[in-house]
Amino acid sequence: MFSSSRFADHVTPPGHPERVSRSEVLLSVAADLRAAGADTVEPRRVTDDELLQVHDGDYLTLLRETAGRAVALDPDTFTSPESYEVARLAAGAAAGAVDAVLEGDPGTRALALVRPPGHHAERGRAMGFCLFNNVAVAAAHARARGLTRVAIVDYDVHHGNGTQHSFYDDAHVLFISSHQFPYYPGTGAANEIGQGAGKGFTVNLPLAAGATDADYERVFGEVAWPVLRQFAPQLILISAGFDAHADDPLGGMRLSAAEFVRLTAAVGSIADECCEGRVVALTEGGYDLKALADCTRAVGFTLGGNAPDVPPLEGDTTRAAATCAAVVPELRAYWKL
Repeated sequence: MFSSSRFADHVTPPGHPERVSRSEVLLSVAADLRAAGADTVEPRRVTDDELLQVHDGDYLTLLRETAGRAVALDPDTFTSPESYEVARLAAGAAAGAVDAVLEGDPGTRALALVRPPGHHAERGRAMGFCLFNNVAVAAAHARARGLTRVAIVDYDVHHGNGTQHSFYDDAHVLFISSHQFPYYPGTGAANEIGQGAGKGFTVNLPLAAGATDADYERVFGEVAWPVLRQFAPQLILISAGFDAHADDPLGGMRLSAAEFVRLTAAVGSIADECCEGRVVALTEGGYDLKALADCTRAVGFTLGGNAPDVPPLEGDTTRAAATCAAVVPELRAYWKL
């Protein structure tokens, strides 16, 4: 587990959803996981070389110039005097978690409790509360270490546009995203499946607002998990955003904490089959503090092999049916769905 009190030093304007109190929740969860036996690692600072695998040099210069200042990078994304260094620690936690899992015994898993989140950050642009794209840094770092098949599963309520664009033409990185659609940032339609050598290696699961645990189980079960098994990754990364929870103020989904347990447990099971159980989860969104605490804690225990009991699924899967029907024939043919 990667955790640090330094993540509270990224300060946003009053009333901003990505607020310092989220760090307090993550530290509380870290304490609970530590009490249950999890090791805690203080994240290192990401290197420029690691960042330059997914970000432009000019963008690194732009962010470096925000150090010591409060800057509005776009209408939603802000820095405070310490934000640049904190963001480097978040990306460093992502790369460090990959190192820990690849260098650990089979079955090693890691959870990085970080902020700011990262999956909206583009190669040359901050957006959606994100400065550096932490999960993209993790995937590129794994590739640099010699892995040829890395998978990213993103169950944040928002589409991970920056992550998708980082690997859109790359057959070595599979990107699977479930997200509310249409919604911010406007990307993630079902027909966005990659391009060039990467065609077929982007799998978007756009769901209408109001989707339930049962909807998510159906779309992942019918589409995501079969694709993930066929890809047979050597490492699975999770963009673990919890803003699809029913209580989240920024999302319109109706998930419970139990569904994040089911999704994470399924990733772990597939990892056991294909890559000696190696999983790295990185926190993304989640803006209701109690829901954030409940979901993050539950996922942490699940990664540690002590998944909480979850109730039987209830509800129809109308929204999931529409999502499954939208999977384009080219993708279905490629993955034999």
